[in-house]
This record gives sequence, structure tokens and C-alpha cells, in this order.
Amino acid sequence: MHPKALLDACAELVKLTLTFEHPADAVVSRYFRDNRHLGPRERATLAETAFAVLRKKLLFESLARSGSGPRERRLAILGFHGPRDFLKAALSPQEIAWLEQCDAVKPEDLMEPHRHNLPTWLVEPLKAQLGEDFWALAQSMEEGAPLDLRVNALKDKRAEVQKELAKAGIQAQPTPFSPWGLRIEGKPALTKLDAFTRGAIEVQDEGSQLLALLLDAKRGEMVVDFCAGAGGKTLAIGAGMRSTGRLYAFDVSGHRLEALKPRMARSGLSNVHPAAIAHERDERVKRLSGKIDRVLVDAPCSGLGTLRRNPDLKWRQSEQAIAELTVKQTSILDSAARLVKSGGRLVYATCSVLPEENEAIAEAFAAAHPDFVPLEAAELLEQLKVAAAAGLCSGGPSGGRYLRLWPHLHQTDGFFAAVWVRK
Repeated sequence: MHPKALLDACAELVKLTLTFEHPADAVVSRYFRDNRHLGPRERATLAETAFAVLRKKLLFESLARSGSGPRERRLAILGFHGPRDFLKAALSPQEIAWLEQCDAVKPEDLMEPHRHNLPTWLVEPLKAQLGEDFWALAQSMEEGAPLDLRVNALKDKRAEVQKELAKAGIQAQPTPFSPWGLRIEGKPALTKLDAFTRGAIEVQDEGSQLLALLLDAKRGEMVVDFCAGAGGKTLAIGAGMRSTGRLYAFDVSGHRLEALKPRMARSGLSNVHPAAIAHERDERVKRLSGKIDRVLVDAPCSGLGTLRRNPDLKWRQSEQAIAELTVKQTSILDSAARLVKSGGRLVYATCSVLPEENEAIAEAFAAAHPDFVPLEAAELLEQLKVAAAAGLCSGGPSGGRYLRLWPHLHQTDGFFAAVWVRK
């Protein structure tokens, strides 16, 4: 594709993602469906350019003011993902001079917002938690995430799958914490691999794998994944149960549960029962009250732990939206807790980095439910032979009560989990 045409396409896609009417990944997918002539290289350039602009929006908007031409073109030039010579072939002499001026700006001369590229309302709560580490987090959130796979323990061994991928030219390293994980650099086409089609691997962030591990569901148990979504954790839990017992995958979105079905078929699991529910107090939930051994509540949340993958979330979320979510999270956790039988385990989790969605919800739940005794996540992970488990946890009297994962410390998405046992 000619450099000028590719840059025009990048500018068009940047403009579409910056309306924030839909999630950026959906906008990009739709654009590719509407422009089927694009090759894999061009798609990569387009997607990476649009995401670079979302990641560094405040900086690029500030630099764009000194340029000329349409705003989305200036932003696409600044975020362009590809060789500089190729980009310059699409630019006028005036644009080249402007780009060189922008390139010459030193990071240390920038104002704070142009260095962290985060909305003002998000900066204070992160600084309050992290202190000087805030800058390491901000930088990690501007980088793309690696691709993590979970090896289906029901079918395959991690070391064998690692060798199989190497034969296909894909270098994978074992994840440091999850015993099921492999980490890949780049974005190879996995869906064509035999390992994928026969259900030996699923794409799943290492942090998400640890949530399933923390539930520690055993063979023959009755288990509920309360907000199952497309079922990444459901499949991990089911493999841990060796496809025995009963595993209910509840979600209010039947559409998302539909996406679980082909994955379930590949996985070889026969113990998973997807069920769409109307709301957290659905009749199906009431019928199972007090009967369930283990319940995972991966609650709907701001998703701010996933900014490496979904940089648009920081511009689409707001303090008001978070306040509404915390009401929902409290209600869902209360309802899900009713399912747990005496001696059963409850796990509350989010992919957020905000205390009001995490510790605050867990502490309010514990205060309102004295029959649920908090467990130390660090101890549970140590028993499960997770390396450096104490370094993955924080809070509580011993400092290891909650699982608390951070992109800059653990190279996972930002995750939180609290665990209780019912008296």
C-alpha cells in the first residue's frame, strides 16, 4: 500500500476511535471488516497507530497544536507505527520539519500530564497507593501487553506445548507465577495452530489464570463462576476440576455466553453448564442457595487494570461511572455469597487498580457478613506452589490478605482478589 494511502487510512481510524462511542478494539475490528483488502502488515500498522494515539493522547494533542492540517492526521503522524522513512514518504516538507521538532522534545521537559497521559481524576488515587512507583506504572500502561496463553491441563503439559510452539516458530516462555501459563512476544496467528484447534491452549492473561487458581476448585465439587463473560476463567476452573463435578457459568449477557460455546467444545470439558441470568437475584441463583462449594465473582468493573490492552478505557471511564459500578459490585457480591455452603469458598475479583472497587468492597462485605472469614491470599498461593506468592499480595493484618497484581511489578494486567470461607 502506498505510504500516503496508509497514512490517510490511519488518520481515518484514529478519528473513529477518538469518538469513544464504542470500545476501540470493536471500532478497529469493524474497520477491518469494512476494508477487507488490507493485508496483515497494514492491519498491524493501523491498529498499533490508533492504540498509540489512545495511549499518549495528552502528549500527542499538545504536540499536534504546533502542526497544521486535520487534527486526526497530525495525531496519526505522531503515533505512526512503522519505519520513519516510510512515514516521511507520505509527508510534505513542512510536515517533516514539524515532526522533527516534535521528535526533539525531551521527556523531562514535558508537563506532568504529557508524561503520564492519564486523566486527572485517575492520577491522585494511583499516586496515593504507589508513591514514587506511580511513574513506573504510568510508563508500563503506555506499553503493549505480551500475549499470555493458558495450557489446558486436562489435555496437555506446559513443557510439551512449549516445544510444539517452538516447532511452529513461536517462542514461548513459562509464566513466572501461573503453573499453566506461556508468554509470547508479538502477535502470531494462533487460531491456525493444531494446539489451538484441539483445545490445548487458550489466550488468557497470567493474572486471570491466578484468579482461577485461587478458587482452587476440586474434583467432583459444585462450583459457580458468577460473572462468567466469555468464559476464560470458567475453562481454567473446569480443567482444574478434571472435568468432574458441576461448574455453572452464570452471566447476564447471553451473547457473551454464546462466545463460550466454541471454546468449551475445543476444551473437551463436559462439566460446564452456561446459564444466562436476568440479574444477580435471578430464580436460578435462589435455587442453588447454600449448595455451592466454591463461587468466583469476577465482578463487572472499570477495567482500568487492562490499560495496556484497552487504552481507550481511561478516556471512556469517569468518576461517576465508577461510583455506579461500586453499587453494582456490592449487590452482586451479596447475592453470590448466598450460594456458598458452610465451609465453602468465595472469591471476589476485579481487573481494576482502584481501591474503591477492590479493598473497599471487600472490607464492607466482611463487615456486613461476619459468617464469612477472610483467608490470606498469600498463604493460599504458597500452598498452591506459586513462586514469590507474598510479592503478589498486600493488605490485611499480615500484609498478604489480598491478591494485588500490577503491570509494572508483575507484568500482568492489574488484578485484585479477596477470599473468604463461610463458617
